[in-house]
Amino acid sequence: MRITAISQHECSELLKRLYIGRLGCALDNQPHIVPVYFSYEPDSIYIFSTVGKKIEWMRQNPKVCLQADEIVDGLEWLSVIVTGTYLELTGPQYDAQREHAQERLAEYSEWWRIPLAERREQTADLSIQTLFFRIDINSMSGLRAMYEAEDTARTWRSN
Repeated sequence: MRITAISQHECSELLKRLYIGRLGCALDNQPHIVPVYFSYEPDSIYIFSTVGKKIEWMRQNPKVCLQADEIVDGLEWLSVIVTGTYLELTGPQYDAQREHAQERLAEYSEWWRIPLAERREQTADLSIQTLFFRIDINSMSGLRAMYEAEDTARTWRSN
């Protein structure tokens, strides 16, 4: 297997294809990582969430990262890491962006309605706060793992 860096263009193309990733945030030197649905646009990533630990932490430390990957198998995959800054899309000045984020995320269905309804049902709290936020991208990098000739030969011999 050979691992190589991918270009910014390839990172962008991968993020356009994907919609599930892992969001990383940190507070007081403690990392926290959670799976999220996202929608990528050049320079930003949109995400929907309920208010909880990750939102509370990002409000205090807006430096975040998002990792997403496309895995064929253990020897063939693409992975991208985005670093950026958390921006909550609350308040009237963000009405248009919040609507845009909802439209973009809805392209992957109304996936967010089911977890929200379940969480409200489990906690018996119909007032659970929801919000849309954006990650303003500071940097992006990615890697590609590829088969090499000896990987194919080794796999063939082991069968």
